[in-house]
Amino acid sequence: MLGTLALTVALPISAAAQDVEQLIADAEITGLAIAVISNGEIEQILTAGVRSTETDPPIMEDSVFEAESLSKPVVAWIALQLIEEGVLDLDQPLAEIVPWSDAASDIRYERITTRMALTHTSGFPNFRRPGGSLSILYEPGAYFTYSGEGFLFLQHVMEAVTYSSLEELARKYVFEPFDMTSSSFLWQSDYGSRIAVGHTDMGMALDKFVPQSANAAIGLHTTAGDYARFMIGVMGSDVLGRRLSREMSLAQVDALDSIFWGLGFGIQPTMDGSALWEWGDNAGYKSFAYIEPEAESGFVLLSNSANGMLILHEVFEDLVSGPQTAVRWLNYERYDDPVYQLGRRLYYSMIGGGIDSLRTDYEAAKADLPAEAFVEEALNALGYRLLRQGLIDEALAIFRFNVELYPESGNPYDSLAEALIATDDLQGALDNYETSVRLDPGNDNGVAMITWLETQLSEQ
Repeated sequence: MLGTLALTVALPISAAAQDVEQLIADAEITGLAIAVISNGEIEQILTAGVRSTETDPPIMEDSVFEAESLSKPVVAWIALQLIEEGVLDLDQPLAEIVPWSDAASDIRYERITTRMALTHTSGFPNFRRPGGSLSILYEPGAYFTYSGEGFLFLQHVMEAVTYSSLEELARKYVFEPFDMTSSSFLWQSDYGSRIAVGHTDMGMALDKFVPQSANAAIGLHTTAGDYARFMIGVMGSDVLGRRLSREMSLAQVDALDSIFWGLGFGIQPTMDGSALWEWGDNAGYKSFAYIEPEAESGFVLLSNSANGMLILHEVFEDLVSGPQTAVRWLNYERYDDPVYQLGRRLYYSMIGGGIDSLRTDYEAAKADLPAEAFVEEALNALGYRLLRQGLIDEALAIFRFNVELYPESGNPYDSLAEALIATDDLQGALDNYETSVRLDPGNDNGVAMITWLETQLSEQ
């Protein structure tokens, strides 16, 4: 297991890689690359798994991944240099510089500044619904609300004032200075032979999206080594003046649970100052980057698997000393959590043998899993997972089993009702919502759904 590695010291890469292979096998992760940072340098790059389960090419140091939201710190670093040059202003409303028709339907957008975009206080949602209009959810500057749309607004302005594309800006201010030779916001011709294709949690390869235009929020493609060079470079760079350098790593807004946001980076306080971090989460890809003051330690993890974050807590524990504040804030499932292990085991039972097989394995699991695994959330989460996959009959069977196991809890009835709506059994859904609210009078969603269902049934 990775917990035996002591990666930042003497184990040879071959031994470390062997243990990482075991870890990703335990967590059912398709592939990953980890760049280990120590004393301002990349100490080693660990790779494991494959780029595609269909063709089985191994992950290599030069394998390219979608970096998802790791794009945002790169864009932030460009913006900070434009501010240093006097091209942008940290607190001037962006709309005063260049209007943005996407958000012009709400006059409040005229108050959004570069600082608000970088600190996720623009008030925009993360992303608008496909085909929908862009709305403002909160007063600009009022709250931390993670938003890709704020970065798209910033991209629009930066490109307009510099007469340059985001890709051109990234090459000038980031990729070339930090020797990121495999990074781009646009698809490159050599990516086809190096790309790590995204995978579902069951290891099914997904179709690879090939970006034809740059997206500041999620569009970066990179390698673990390239992104580690970026993080190290930012920590050691002297291109920003003293005030702006301080602003970058200063806690600008409280994101709750002892996590803050600076100018484009998450902030985790440490005994030695502010550690910078960011994470990424696209379909089939997961990523995480973290670096402590003076680049003393840190790492970049890129994975081409929906399961990629299942091992984040263990990787962090081995590579970084101190509290896992950012990891806890993200609150991803852990592969070694008994509730997750039970759900995973029962998933295979359901897919392989149906509800009878699941019931049998549920009882058998009591012999080798601790009692804390057997909570209503285990089956409830599994039911929703199947529901999202369109396996409605299987989800219904699991929700009904959960009602049998926890007949005095309101939540299993609420979940069963939601699945019944998917089958157009509105009366069955109403009956279960009513039971849920009787058992849990504080279930406001159930109360609202009862009203909606009664209306729907009256119109039939």
